[in-house]
Amino acid sequence: MIAPADMNLDELRAALAPLLPEHAAFDGWTEEALAMAAAQLGIPADRARLAFPGGQAQMIDAWFDWIDKAMLEAFPPERIAAMKIRDRIRELILFRFDALKAHREALRRSLAILSLPQNLADSARLAWRSADRIWRVAGDTATDLNHYSKRAILVGVYGSTTLVFLDDQAEDLAETRAFLSRRIDDVMRFERLKASWRGTRERLPSLSRFLGRLRYPSV
Repeated sequence: MIAPADMNLDELRAALAPLLPEHAAFDGWTEEALAMAAAQLGIPADRARLAFPGGQAQMIDAWFDWIDKAMLEAFPPERIAAMKIRDRIRELILFRFDALKAHREALRRSLAILSLPQNLADSARLAWRSADRIWRVAGDTATDLNHYSKRAILVGVYGSTTLVFLDDQAEDLAETRAFLSRRIDDVMRFERLKASWRGTRERLPSLSRFLGRLRYPSV
């Protein structure tokens, strides 16, 4: 373990990330919250501020990154291998909500900040990064258009489920779990329909082949 006083700024940012939401819930994503997290870690507030020159958005970024990395550690390949793809996505998302359960107010405040016009680019980047990491942990290796469509769909599923999660006070997150399962069912039905349509399309007569035969008839 590296002592906080000996950490470089990247290490310090990572160490402060899980401490910030506890204080952000009451003081917002502010320098006051950062100072309290710094005191908890045992470093001066001035040094902590050096780790977050980007201010609020960078603090939120560090927290979300910490959640992403905790998810990566919690789901090694051997744990994922035994699951169906839909169960992989479901359990990965639920892990994140379990990690966020004690910090709903900090999450609300972070989403409000990321919805500001000046932070929309950061908001889109963070949402895409989390979706990409979820799919990668789930074993996705697509490099074609499916790579982008899977992540775009997951951003929508995760975003809509987050809104339910914020108001779900059940200890077992029953409403969140049920809503997420329905959304994943919708996605799976769409994927089956898309696959069926693709198969039908491939069996349809090809206009280009037909025209080619008119121009270059077989002999």
